Amino acid sequence: MKLPEIVHNWLSYLGALIAGLALCAFIFLYVLATFTDTGHVPYAGLVIFILVPAILLIGLLIIPIGMFFEWRHWKRTATHSIETFPKIDLNQPGHRNAVLIFAAGFVVLLFLSAFGSYQAYEYTDSVAFCGTLCHQVMSPEYETYLRSPHARVRCAECHVGPGASWYVKSKLSGAYQVYSATFDKYPRPIPTPIQSLRPAQDTCEQCHWPSQFFGSRQKTLIHFSPDEANTRWEINLLIRIGGGRPESGRAEGIHWHTGSDTMVEYIATDQERQQIPWVRLTQKKTGIVTEYVSTQDPLPENAVQSSLIRRMDCMDCHNRPTHILQSPSAGMDKAMAAGSIDATLPLIKSKGVELLAAQYSSTEAAVTVIDKEIRQFYHQQYPELEKAKEAAISSAVTAISETYRTNFFPEMKVRWNVYPDNVGHRIFPGCFRCHDGQHQSRDGKTISNDCQQCHAILSQGEPAKMIYSSMPEGLPFKHPGDVGDSWVGSRCNDCHTGEAP
Repeated sequence: MKLPEIVHNWLSYLGALIAGLALCAFIFLYVLATFTDTGHVPYAGLVIFILVPAILLIGLLIIPIGMFFEWRHWKRTATHSIETFPKIDLNQPGHRNAVLIFAAGFVVLLFLSAFGSYQAYEYTDSVAFCGTLCHQVMSPEYETYLRSPHARVRCAECHVGPGASWYVKSKLSGAYQVYSATFDKYPRPIPTPIQSLRPAQDTCEQCHWPSQFFGSRQKTLIHFSPDEANTRWEINLLIRIGGGRPESGRAEGIHWHTGSDTMVEYIATDQERQQIPWVRLTQKKTGIVTEYVSTQDPLPENAVQSSLIRRMDCMDCHNRPTHILQSPSAGMDKAMAAGSIDATLPLIKSKGVELLAAQYSSTEAAVTVIDKEIRQFYHQQYPELEKAKEAAISSAVTAISETYRTNFFPEMKVRWNVYPDNVGHRIFPGCFRCHDGQHQSRDGKTISNDCQQCHAILSQGEPAKMIYSSMPEGLPFKHPGDVGDSWVGSRCNDCHTGEAP
């Protein structure tokens, strides 16, 4: 098949060779990926749908570049007659063949571009791309995601959401993140909250719609005391999640904060939004506006106008809905409640918390120390149990090591106390950031810190000595262990640091 002479130059040949090899590589790799499992290979999609197509396009671009340089050579040496504009004469076999090849190539390239672009779009929105491409950087987020309530929801559905505009914004932001990861410019740990995160109304509320929530949800909290018997303590709570529907006008419970008839705004004086000295409540139906100011750490009046006022949404409480880091105490409670750790092993709760709370240079170092310390502890303190409970001790080592692997990331300087979790108020201030009884309005109204507004205790105590409530308001809280009334009047997070068993 005869082609125009201008095509016959070494640079165009090189471009054609590169494009041909890239096309063969794309077809081979795509067929390989289709019939084999490449899900565990994080870079497979990057190579198949981004790198190889890019090489193919570069090869195709080199062809006309070679033709241009050949044209310049002809013009400079006057070895061929040069016309100002190219002439296409389909009666000439060379021209006809060139047009046919160009048309066929254009159709094939158009199809491959559409197919490849869609596959690249799918890949860059995949969990593998988000979680495993930059392994060390994203390791804390990816590991916690895999064990979260949202493990079947793709990262992009929360971090990007539907629509082209936010997709483009996320990719522009991602370009800098790729640069940071490539040249080690990223901070350790990654700071939160993410300032450019899409509003929760566009993402979370596609599935979780506060207006449709009503009533209460039951939840059982299981805690093991740090005594020798690892005494089990349960609290059965009725959480008043509430909600509200626009047509009914109802607004109640916790989700009243984001109801259709109310707007809650606040000013935080720190990046993590843990210090909230000013809150404004607007009743949309009546137009009544009430401002509450902390009496302990008030915000000057002239500072309100110059401060960033944020409207409260889902993420102000549910700020760790997926990337949940368990504290040493909570991690041990969870493993013991699930049976991964034998609760009859003496002092296993206390020893486990101690080892998880310690600082280690790497995950491997932590696992080595945990294995050594647990076995040595029972060898020295309970030698009679070492043989009888050998399997249970080994299982405890495995479970504690796994708890460390999935909640502590020394390479990124990430552990549970780096990222405050605002749901509840046991380890972090959470609800008490506003509901501390210290935020007052000009007319003397106070943001309540009455526990009954959010939850009622249905039962509590040791399983064999459980106390049940017969009243709607539930039981008064009883603190596990013999601590007297020292906890009364203080916040839970004043004592519960996550490291105390």
